[in-house]
Amino acid sequence: MTTAPAPTLPTSVTVYEVGPRDGLQNEAGQVPTEVKAAFVERLLAAGLPIVEATSFVHPRWVPQLADAAEMLALLEERIGDRARDLPVLVPNDRGLDRALELGCRHVAVFGSATETFAQRNLNRSYDEQFAMFEPTVRRARDAGMQVRAYLSMCFGDPWEGAVPVEQVVAAGRRLLDLGASALSLGDTIGVGTAGQVGELVAAFGEAGIGPERLAMHFHDTYGQALANTYAALQAGITTFDASAGGLGGCPYAKSATGNLATEDLLWMLRGLGISTGADLDAVVATSAWMARQLGRPSPSAVVRALAGSGS
Repeated sequence: MTTAPAPTLPTSVTVYEVGPRDGLQNEAGQVPTEVKAAFVERLLAAGLPIVEATSFVHPRWVPQLADAAEMLALLEERIGDRARDLPVLVPNDRGLDRALELGCRHVAVFGSATETFAQRNLNRSYDEQFAMFEPTVRRARDAGMQVRAYLSMCFGDPWEGAVPVEQVVAAGRRLLDLGASALSLGDTIGVGTAGQVGELVAAFGEAGIGPERLAMHFHDTYGQALANTYAALQAGITTFDASAGGLGGCPYAKSATGNLATEDLLWMLRGLGISTGADLDAVVATSAWMARQLGRPSPSAVVRALAGSGS
């Protein structure tokens, strides 16, 4: 690959790997706990700095991650204390209780920029979700945990249509004001375009929230994830969520197809001369391995190109 650095772009970015949680939560069947733990371990060994391990959502809602505690215990046996630094999603106080019991040091909450998705995903109104998160975030911070906030439906909602920029900024500000240290802006159904990305980052900046506090979480439903990533880089964003092999979607929004593939992101960043610390070949090998566990080809174009049809 020829590298052609762009002097106006960041020189390094953080890839926030969400495959083991966001990727596997949408699988039709159960993935064995041993396979999930190996997936996380391999992604860490490939140099990805942050790997979100699982979710403490009630198993009735996300049965694919019902083994969260067992999987984290298995990881602690294998990688020691480092397992406690792996981020986990906690939807409420009960989820936080489980994370605290296991000694987790990094949690995330998951909010919505729209009323309809808050009702469908959280069984709360738009305003009620913030009241639900307040004690969770406060207790987590009091316990010395890092707290990340996800905000979904930032570019469009399948029930409400286009989401006003000011509505997204207002929701994001409320999550940060609760005590979250970082905010991941989700294009949950993949309808965002590059112009929208720049507009949204600029609007947050006008509200006093700079790109250093923001991350981008793109889905590739319409093939726009990499274009949107480039626009976000131009706007100063340096943290990007991605899922190994392009796994994932959202169980509560059927139009939400796979996440931006980690390999596709790494390939583009490498071409731009942007450092990530990750070994692309090792991530590809891991995704090809996981595709075999799941019994289907990887959705990632880069995995298919580098690993061959056997992936």
